[in-house]
Amino acid sequence: MKLINWLLVLGMMLAMASCIKKEPLNAECDIVGVVLPDDALNRTPIIENDRVTLIVKNYVNITELAPEFELTPGATIQPASGTERDFTEPQTYVVTSEDGEWSKAYTVTVQRNNAINLKYGFEDVRIVNSMQGGKYDEFLDVSINESTHQRDTMIWASGNAGFAMTNGTKPPETYPTFQANDGYVGKCVEMVTRSTGAWGAMVNKPIAAGNLFIGKFNVTIAVATPLKATQFGTPFSSVPRYFSGYYKYKPGEVYQRLNESNKLEPVEGKVDECNIYAVFYESTPEMEWLDGSNVLSDDNPNIIAVARLSDEQRQATEEWTYFHLPFVFRDGKTIDPDKLENGIYSITIVMTSSIDGDYFSGAVGSTLCVDELELKCD
Repeated sequence: MKLINWLLVLGMMLAMASCIKKEPLNAECDIVGVVLPDDALNRTPIIENDRVTLIVKNYVNITELAPEFELTPGATIQPASGTERDFTEPQTYVVTSEDGEWSKAYTVTVQRNNAINLKYGFEDVRIVNSMQGGKYDEFLDVSINESTHQRDTMIWASGNAGFAMTNGTKPPETYPTFQANDGYVGKCVEMVTRSTGAWGAMVNKPIAAGNLFIGKFNVTIAVATPLKATQFGTPFSSVPRYFSGYYKYKPGEVYQRLNESNKLEPVEGKVDECNIYAVFYESTPEMEWLDGSNVLSDDNPNIIAVARLSDEQRQATEEWTYFHLPFVFRDGKTIDPDKLENGIYSITIVMTSSIDGDYFSGAVGSTLCVDELELKCD
C-alpha cells in the first residue's frame, strides 16, 4: 500500500514537472526611447514603426552624434547604443529580439528646427507595406537646405496606417490618401472619404476621411482615442504670413453622421465640405503637439496664428482653384524672437476630404485634390 502511494506521489510530481516550461524569450525588437547627451534634443523623439526622427537644437553638430537607445526588454541593437555617427544623412540601425528570431531595421534621421520645405508639389511618394498585406502611399518632400547644403526630408502623415487594418491586401489607390496623376502640375495628393466596412462598423468608426498633415499619426491609439491619434506639428523658425495652393473638391452624394447608437444615419439637406488650413503655435512641454481635439480651438492658448479656407471655399469646385490665405494672428499674440530662434514655435498644415471626418461623419466618396502648396514667410 505504501509503495502504491509513493508511486502515485511520484507520478504527480513528474506530471507537474512536465508542465513547468522555461519562460520564452522576448520576441519583440522595438526602439521605445532615444536620448542624446548635453540637452541636444529640442523635442521628444518621433518613434514610428521603422523610423525615428530626432529634432535637435540649431547649434548641435550632427556629424558627431551618439544616441542612446531604449529597447524592448532583452533586445539588442547594431551599431550599439552610444556609437558616434554622422547624421548629415539618415543612419540605419538593426534591432534584434531577445530570442534572436526577429529583427527590424530602423532609419534614424536628425533634423534641426528649420528642416522644413516651403513648397510642396507631392511628386514624391514611397510605398509602405502594411502588416495586413496591403500597400499605401507615404508622401515625402526632399530638398537641399541652402544654408547648410544638407539634404532634408519631411514626411507627411496620414491615417492610411489605421485604414490598413480594414483594407486587407488592396493597392494604394484604394486607401483614403494616395498620389494621383492629374495634378495642377504633374502629380498631386488625392484624398477620398472611404467606408471602413464591417471592421469599422464593429468599432464604431464606419468611415475614414482622406487626410494629409504635417505631424504624426499614432496608430496605436487610433481606435481608443482617435482625436489624439492625429498629432500635428513640426518645429518652424520663420514667421508665416501666407499659405497658398491649388485644390478641387467634389462632395460625396449622401452626408451621414453617427447617431447615439453609433450608427450612420443620413442628414437630409447637408452637403459635405473639405478643409485646408495651417496653424502656427507655440510648443510647450505640456503641449508639444496639437491634436484633433484642440488644433483649431478658440480657447487654445498655444495657438499664435491660423490660415484657413473660408466657409465658401470649403464647398465644391470642379476645376483647379487657387487659394491664398493670410495667417490671422489671434488677439494679443506676438512673436518672441528668442523663442523663434530657439525652435519653440511649430507649424502644421492639415487637409481633409470631410470636415467632420475626425468625428466619423461625412459623405463616402467626397474627394479633395491638392497641389502646389506654398508657405510665404518673413
